[in-house]
Amino acid sequence: MNQFTHWIKLAFRNILKSRRRTFVTLIAVGFGFASISLFQGYIHSIYEGLRASAIHGSGIGHLTLYAKGWEAHGKSDPEAYMITGEDMEKITRLALENKHVTLVSPRLSISGLVSNGKTSTIFIASGVVPEHEKKIKGDFYHFQTVDGKPLNSEDETSVEMASGLAGQLELSAGQDGVVMGATLSGQMNAMDIHINGTYNTGVADTNDKFIKVPFSFAQSFYDTQKADSIVLLLDHWQNTDLVKAELANTLSSNNVAVEFKTWKELSVFYKSVRNMMDMIFLFIFTIVFIIVIMSTTNTMGMAVIERTREIGTLRALGLKRRGISFLFAAEGGLLGLGGCLFGLCIHSLVWIIIHYTRPSYIPPGNSSPVPLMVDFLPQSLGVLIIFMTGLALLSAILPARRAAKQNVVQSLTHV
Repeated sequence: MNQFTHWIKLAFRNILKSRRRTFVTLIAVGFGFASISLFQGYIHSIYEGLRASAIHGSGIGHLTLYAKGWEAHGKSDPEAYMITGEDMEKITRLALENKHVTLVSPRLSISGLVSNGKTSTIFIASGVVPEHEKKIKGDFYHFQTVDGKPLNSEDETSVEMASGLAGQLELSAGQDGVVMGATLSGQMNAMDIHINGTYNTGVADTNDKFIKVPFSFAQSFYDTQKADSIVLLLDHWQNTDLVKAELANTLSSNNVAVEFKTWKELSVFYKSVRNMMDMIFLFIFTIVFIIVIMSTTNTMGMAVIERTREIGTLRALGLKRRGISFLFAAEGGLLGLGGCLFGLCIHSLVWIIIHYTRPSYIPPGNSSPVPLMVDFLPQSLGVLIIFMTGLALLSAILPARRAAKQNVVQSLTHV
C-alpha cells in the first residue's frame, strides 16, 4: 500500500511539471464530463416528465385492456369488438384482486360534430368516469383545467372542452352547446352539453378538437352499454409488465378474451422522443469520448518526448519496463480523475443555477411552456467518473508502452 501511494505521489508531481498542458487537458476532460452529465440529467428529467405525462397527463394509465380483435377490426365494426357490461364487471373484479392494481376505469371514445348554435366543427371526446379521472390524472388534473369546473358525475350533460375548441366556437365555462353524431347502429343522435370548464391538452394538434364527457354520456350518445377500453392504474409503473402477465393468465382462465396495451405501446410520442434523445446522447458521448482519448494521449505523448532522459535514468537505476508503464498510466489516470472532479464542479454549479432560476421553454408541438429541469443523479455521476478515469488511464497506455520500450543508452544521450 505504501509503495502504491509512493507511485501516485510521483505521478502527481510529474503531471505538475507541465502545468499549462495539464491545465488544458483538465479543461477538455472537465467540460466533456460536465456536458455528458448535464445532458444525462436533462434527458432523465425529460423521460420522467414524458412518462408521467403519458400515464397521468394524457390519462392512459399503466395498462389498457381491449376486447379481443379490437386492434384489427375495431374501427370497421366497433360494436362487435367492444367490452360488454358483463365482461366489464368481471374484468374489474379480477383486476382489483391483483395487489398492484389500484384503479379500474372503463372508457368509451365518441366523435361527431359540436355546435354553438351558429357554427359547427368536428370533435373527439373521451367518455370517462369523473371520479376515476381525478385519480388517474393526479396533479395533472388541476394543472390542466384553465377555467370553470371539472366533470361532475351527478350531471351527465356537463363536459370539459379543450380551450382551443372552446375558443373556436366562442364558448366558455357555463355556456351550452350541442353534439351530433351517429350511434353504433347508424342512427343520428343529438345531445345537449353544458360546458363545466375548459382545459389545455398541452398539445397544439389536439387542443382544438378534444372534449371530455362522463362515461354515461358517451354510452347514451352511442346508445350502448359497452365500453371500448378499460384503463388500469397501478401502484408503480415498473410493475406494468408483471401485472400484464399476471392478468393475462387470470382473465384467460376465466374465459375473458382481451388484448393488452402498455403505456409505452400507446404513447408514440414517448417512444419517438426517447429514441431521438438517445441518439443525441450517443452523439455527444462519442465526441467527448474522442476528445478525452486524444487529449490524454497527446499530453502523455509529449511527456514521453520531454522526459526521455528521465526515463533512461530511471531504467538505468533499475526500474523495470512495467514500472515505467505503470507510472505513465497512473499519470493518465490522475489527469482523467482531476478532469472529472473539475467537471463535477461545473456540473454542480450549472445544476444549482438551473434549480434556482427555473427557466422554461415551449417544446415543438406543445401549446404551453414547460420548465427546464436537470436531475441530479449521484449514481450516474459516480459511474461516469469511474468510466472516464479508466478511459484516460487506458489512453495513456500506448505512450507509456512506447516510453518503456526505449533503449536505455539512447534515452540517456537524448537531447
